[in-house]
Amino acid sequence: MLGSRRSPRRFTTALAGFGLLVTGAALQLGTGAAPAHAATTHRILFDNAHAETAGNADWIISTSQPDPLGQDSSPSAETDWTGALSSWGVSLQKTGGYSLKTLPSGSSLSYGGSSTTDLSNFDTLVLPEPNTLFTTAEKTAIMNFVKNGGGLFMISDHTGADRNNDGQDAVEILNDLMTNNSVDSTDPFGFSIDSLSISSGYPAAISDSTDPVLHGSFGTVTKSLIASGTTATLKPADNSSVKGLLYRSGYSGNTGAFFLTSTFGSGRVAFWGDSSPIDDGTGQSGNTLYDGWNDSGATNAALALNATAWLAGSGSTGGGGGGSTCTVAQLLGNNGFESGSTTWSASSGVITNSTGESARTGSYYAWLDGYGSATTDTLSQPVTIPSGCTTATLSFYLHVDTAETSTSTAYDTLKVQVLNSSGTVLGTLATYSNLNAAGGYTQRSFNLASYAGQSITLKFTGTEGSTLQTSFVLDDTALNVS
Repeated sequence: MLGSRRSPRRFTTALAGFGLLVTGAALQLGTGAAPAHAATTHRILFDNAHAETAGNADWIISTSQPDPLGQDSSPSAETDWTGALSSWGVSLQKTGGYSLKTLPSGSSLSYGGSSTTDLSNFDTLVLPEPNTLFTTAEKTAIMNFVKNGGGLFMISDHTGADRNNDGQDAVEILNDLMTNNSVDSTDPFGFSIDSLSISSGYPAAISDSTDPVLHGSFGTVTKSLIASGTTATLKPADNSSVKGLLYRSGYSGNTGAFFLTSTFGSGRVAFWGDSSPIDDGTGQSGNTLYDGWNDSGATNAALALNATAWLAGSGSTGGGGGGSTCTVAQLLGNNGFESGSTTWSASSGVITNSTGESARTGSYYAWLDGYGSATTDTLSQPVTIPSGCTTATLSFYLHVDTAETSTSTAYDTLKVQVLNSSGTVLGTLATYSNLNAAGGYTQRSFNLASYAGQSITLKFTGTEGSTLQTSFVLDDTALNVS
């Protein structure tokens, strides 16, 4: 048991008059911060790095990648760009309010890097029926992108639609993204995709005249199309924002949702249960395609375009890549440690529910040091602060107890630092020590507004000397932005 490895003594001596040792390092906004983008330009990245063109699939907006404008810089018809999603792309391009790119085959999704196709440069990511699993790093990138304000458009197909015969279909791949990632695997979006193969149907829209996806600038949505697809099961107890917009005939409420929306952190999510509705019937030679985009029994074009606008922030919210607006949100994942080691990177045993110390709330907390021997423990989490946010407040509750008796010497320390994506320390917010020992938790707060528009890592480093324990105990962290 973890507590048996630490000093059995718990000291709560209040040492009034000995404050924290705050460094004089000023917190400056890095010169490499992403510039604010015009509010009318919505930046969309279509994924083609996960077998989206395997078999008869042709889920691309253009064969010119990453920039479709290389094929035709001023498209007026769907055939000006080549791909079964060309109607979608051309329709957005013609508005003048969208910047479109494709992640080419052989690339990887990233977030916070320097690539021109890095997710930090976009407001929305479209996943049009991916057919290979996302790597661990890619899932982390996607989830952090959404958590920090990005839009995610997930488009599935029926179970068994394994177009590249690798043993994985879109249902399994998208469910894996939601249930097996390092950011939040506890049903973060509030739904799961059903393992079904529904041959046909015209799912109908719910009655909601205020919904921006059903009643947006691209038209009113009444029905969609199933031509071998699936549905999703909603779990509002896990995420109260999940909302079914179109349902398979005979279904409503939490079952049979063919199109839904949700939120995660400060980002937005949409799910569609079939790729046929986005298929415009045109594409690369040799592919067998179906024109669901123009199906007369449905309003698929309006649904796709309205959803894209909503995901990209049309109306109220910016994107995950440094957009010029800001949504009020709390950005840290697993901020109370109740999901164990999820989201955080920590030394072994730091995140714990040991009875050796007490959580402020719940059962879990972070316990750095406390061994009475030379020890260095760390706890960290990457986060991106949207550039439009003028307020960004980091807060956490800290309890310090110690066996040290000195009233003047800091033998054991806890540093709170901000690092960039390369691990370079940008600033030290505070240094606590055995001199800060006191009974109970005390909330500490710091202004991080100067890091708006940057991808940073928040890091706690506890360093303990060779004798006499000092425990640094953290709980209920938060990074609130507005």
